[in-house]
Amino acid sequence: MINIDINKISKEQFLIEHNRLSPANLQADFALLTRFQAEKRPLLKDDGWSFKLRPDLISWLAVLSSLQKAKHVRKSKKQVFKNYPETKF
Repeated sequence: MINIDINKISKEQFLIEHNRLSPANLQADFALLTRFQAEKRPLLKDDGWSFKLRPDLISWLAVLSSLQKAKHVRKSKKQVFKNYPETKF
């Protein structure tokens, strides 16, 4: 059994442990953690990372991935017009 201290840890350690415990679709990178930190500033008092933040990060990543999927669907359904050669009758 792994004993994880819920006290503050480094951002790097948080990222390593989060990715170790998460499925591929909910894994993060350093840039995503920085974006999460900027958008959820009240959750991260004095830049401290804790495993208590993990549920919030997972929710945020799930919403983010669904928004990106929605953007992709909208782009793929964009109507494409092609110029066809003119025919003379």
